[in-house]
Amino acid sequence: MCLEFVYHEEKTELGRQQAPGVCPYCGGKVAAVDIETKWLFCFLPLCFKVKRKYSCSSCDRRLVLYY
Repeated sequence: MCLEFVYHEEKTELGRQQAPGVCPYCGGKVAAVDIETKWLFCFLPLCFKVKRKYSCSSCDRRLVLYY
């Protein structure tokens, strides 16, 4: 049995919207992207997660939010 088919992760972009703030590197606009991650085991879904990631729309750098 090959391990590539046992666990498989699929990522789907759910939506993209403008977020408040500016990029600290270039001063461009910040975009928020909602991504759904799905883990599959032999084509059966195990886990669904929805994550929000931030990136600059000008320089395409990934931005990390610190509290």
